[in-house]
Amino acid sequence: MTYKYPNAVLMIFCKAPIPSQVKTRLIPELTAEQAAELHIELSIKTLQRATESNLCPVQLWCSPTTDHAFFTASKAAYPLILRQQQGADLGERMHHAFCSGLADYSSALLMGCDCPSITEQDLEEALAALNQENEVVLAPAEDGGYVLIGLNRPHSELFDNMPWGTARVLDQTRNRIEHYKLRHHELSEQWDLDTPEDMERYRVLALNMPSG
Repeated sequence: MTYKYPNAVLMIFCKAPIPSQVKTRLIPELTAEQAAELHIELSIKTLQRATESNLCPVQLWCSPTTDHAFFTASKAAYPLILRQQQGADLGERMHHAFCSGLADYSSALLMGCDCPSITEQDLEEALAALNQENEVVLAPAEDGGYVLIGLNRPHSELFDNMPWGTARVLDQTRNRIEHYKLRHHELSEQWDLDTPEDMERYRVLALNMPSG
């Protein structure tokens, strides 16, 4: 397969769609099973967006293991490689993924699978920015976190002792980027799907998106 950015890799973090373990903030608005179905829907859309234009190789980083049927089916349906997340917290898992990805590629992007606002153009902008000697690329999120980060070498200092899941993540990450004098580029602000309000927004977005 020919990629536009063959020396880069897109790593997507994804949890197995086990009811009561994914999208729990949407319960009881949704049942645990409905929340898991929505997680599957979002993940499939993410994989479609990541692979349809052959921007770069794609890896699906799975939790807790790679052997859930959803991951097996995804590997069969899309050109991607399965990897297993490793680490005690999100920061450790992200840093481990970057160490792995950057051992084989000159740059790497990492994102989750619950950001319906991010586009193929955003992904290409991030890849291009890393090609232009930026050391870090961020896609900030409205909730004070970020939905994508890109690096061209591992930076554990961006992931250690970070208050994951809080509105302070983006500010602390920016502060560390500044402290370590890392050249960086930010994409436009995004939003991810965590709350019932986000779900309504997503449904409106889905209605207005062209099919196919």
